[in-house]
Amino acid sequence: MGQLEDMNAFIRIVEAGGISRAAEQMDIAKSAISRRLVDLETRLGVRLLNRTTRTSSLTEAGQSYYERALKVIDDVAELNGIVADSDRDLEGTIRLAAPLSFGLAHLAPAIELFAREHPGLTINIDFSDRQIDLVEEGFDLAFRIADLKDSTLIARKISPIRVLLCASPEYIKENGMPKKLSDLKRHRFLQYTLSGSSSLKIIDKKNKEHLVKLSAKMIANNGAFLRDMAIAGHGILATPTFISWKALATGELVPILPNYTLPQPNAYAVYPQARYLSQRTRLLIDYLVDRFGDNPYWDQNLPL
Repeated sequence: MGQLEDMNAFIRIVEAGGISRAAEQMDIAKSAISRRLVDLETRLGVRLLNRTTRTSSLTEAGQSYYERALKVIDDVAELNGIVADSDRDLEGTIRLAAPLSFGLAHLAPAIELFAREHPGLTINIDFSDRQIDLVEEGFDLAFRIADLKDSTLIARKISPIRVLLCASPEYIKENGMPKKLSDLKRHRFLQYTLSGSSSLKIIDKKNKEHLVKLSAKMIANNGAFLRDMAIAGHGILATPTFISWKALATGELVPILPNYTLPQPNAYAVYPQARYLSQRTRLLIDYLVDRFGDNPYWDQNLPL
């Protein structure tokens, strides 16, 4: 086994937090990756990790080697990318994470077409709304819908995400159409659990922010479920249009307080800054930017 392979194994052990998780992510036996670490330490003549039955931690030499090994691996990957034939079929694995509703509704059809164009690729996707640690869990790429504040990641904007208040015509008929912010106090809301707040930030035409306390009738961690509950008349929902666009187009949901806006995040492709971005991952990002863009198809021709 070559030193680069041993170096790669060491980096994955450090970032995964242990030999067992690194072996799982690399899809090799635990004994094999442990052997690579021993071979590397023997070759260098130093101990890189302090290991117990449950935990491991970097030695001082291990920390220095890890930082330099990252640069070596990235330099090699970049060199290979430069000299490789650009017309060669894409190969290898892209491991990515995507939010559940956006991933299934919009990313999945895009990935299907991309995979059809590049049959040599293996694509491993984690559909989940949980916050993924890209480095620790071994992901090449993640898609996030947020106002990003994590400076340890490089982000490329994929598309704007429009969020609005809506409800079903039946709910409006039964409970009345809110005409001003104070009217919302007497209405029922459907709340997205992962928003982390029981209040809703609403912005008026003068760009002044208002916080509206939510009286939640239903709380869930899935936007598609909440959309269906809104269509069924259970309350008002603050929803991204990528979830509700079809219901808005058919009139199953109608906008509420159109003179006000909600904070508008973006969809981003993010990856660790201390990593060379492979050609296959870069081409996937380019493909998605072209597919969605600044005026995504789900926002076109909405009755707003």
